[in-house]
Amino acid sequence: MSVSMLSTFVKPMHPEGRKFVAVFAAVTLLLFWLWEPLGWIGTGLTVWCYYFFRDPERVTPSRPGLMISPADGVVSLLEPAVPPAELGLGDQPMTRISVFMSVFNCHVNRLPHEGTITAVAYRPGLFLNASLDKASTDNERNGLAIEMADGRKYGVVQIAGLVARRILCWSREGQYLETGERFGLIRFGSRLDIYLPEGVAPLVEIGQTMIAGETVLADLGTPAE
Repeated sequence: MSVSMLSTFVKPMHPEGRKFVAVFAAVTLLLFWLWEPLGWIGTGLTVWCYYFFRDPERVTPSRPGLMISPADGVVSLLEPAVPPAELGLGDQPMTRISVFMSVFNCHVNRLPHEGTITAVAYRPGLFLNASLDKASTDNERNGLAIEMADGRKYGVVQIAGLVARRILCWSREGQYLETGERFGLIRFGSRLDIYLPEGVAPLVEIGQTMIAGETVLADLGTPAE
């Protein structure tokens, strides 16, 4: 198998996944010792665990003003909604785009548009199905408010789901991040909400498949009608 073909199937793994893959592999060895068919099931689960924590390189569009998807998955909601109060984005509805991630999606999260993080706010909560509308308010979440160079702000909220039990965010308040830069990860199925700046129209539709760091969500230069 050529190097190019190998790179198609073998992707870099985020360091967060190493301990989980190690546990899966150890259990698999035990299953082989107990009964070989169980061992092969464990092998499949170990491969899935590695695949879940994959962290492939992405080619982020370079044209200024584009907002890109922070997550792999499918657009599940597209509607006006008041952002979480803890982000300090005001009490007026903003256009919210929700991207639902299944357990088969890459779960490394990337910043939609360059800017300075003005707030990082974690809130404990429930673990409802992340595809439900009320997951935005009831589920465990971690939100970021980002201020862009023109002074406008937007929000990104990591939301735990039915299976997800751990939200990771390694970015901090006051930090400046580039468009497409990694800022966090959610383990085992979840959702991200993006609150667009005022007057910005979304360029995606419900049901559309998103690729983190690559799919364009909105163009800051295209005003809402």
